[in-house]
Amino acid sequence: MTDRWSDWQLYSDWQPDLDSFKETLDGGQAFCWHETDEVTFQGVVLSTPLRLRWHPNKEIAWSTTEKQEKQAGELLAKYLGNNKTYRNYYDTLPWRSDSHLKRCMDELPALRILRQPHGETLLAFLCSATKQIVQIKEMLNLLRAGFGTQLPSGHKALPTWDQLLQVEEAALRDCKFGFRAANISKTAKLLMEGEVTLGSITSLPYNEAKENLCTLPGVGEKIADCVLLFGYNHMQAFPVDTWILKVMQRHYQLDDWTPKKVSHFGRKHFGKYAGLAQQFLFSWERKQARK
Repeated sequence: MTDRWSDWQLYSDWQPDLDSFKETLDGGQAFCWHETDEVTFQGVVLSTPLRLRWHPNKEIAWSTTEKQEKQAGELLAKYLGNNKTYRNYYDTLPWRSDSHLKRCMDELPALRILRQPHGETLLAFLCSATKQIVQIKEMLNLLRAGFGTQLPSGHKALPTWDQLLQVEEAALRDCKFGFRAANISKTAKLLMEGEVTLGSITSLPYNEAKENLCTLPGVGEKIADCVLLFGYNHMQAFPVDTWILKVMQRHYQLDDWTPKKVSHFGRKHFGKYAGLAQQFLFSWERKQARK
């Protein structure tokens, strides 16, 4: 018999509009959330099953299994952040002098950066090379199903890096990882040997943390910046992909700039919360393309 879902509880430190809610959970930051209806997402973060539901009065409710309520409440406080912190983030961004950034922020006024577990964030973005969101989710779902720990709720957790060390590269390829399978196998071994320890990166300044991550197979500057922004709360990290290159060409006249130069510009122009600005720009550009 599986654990039952707990009653819904209010998360009082985030009051997003529906678009901001959906874009935060399902806009390329995290790949563990799945839409169960128009206003509800379900996922597993670490070994904690969670449901998040949006209400028209802009309240967010959450639910977990009955035995994990305390653990889930503490996790969500870190994962979603709080109103006071984000008021400061939004106010510090240079939207007063940057009309395009203001346009993007007005479109998604309550967008947030999720603070995700280090190991899960690294694994997800190692899967991301040349893949779209739906494909990354499929790869990770296959990995959960094949090698994740069974939870009392009936869900499966994403395998840890220790567990991935026991998974053959061929088995990863069977999960549609392609060339990424070799990078994941090699990374698992390096982490086991202590060449890089994900916990120690927490205390490092941005540049040094990025250098450490870039020693791992398959981790270039873009993936490192994603891991630092979404997993380590390095808010100055400014990941540059094809969407951001388009934004910078169209709205900031950075024609023919390399990703490295664009990333440097982003950190200088948008300041210490450049990663949040990047997410506003990225989300707005994708939304316009869908239109």
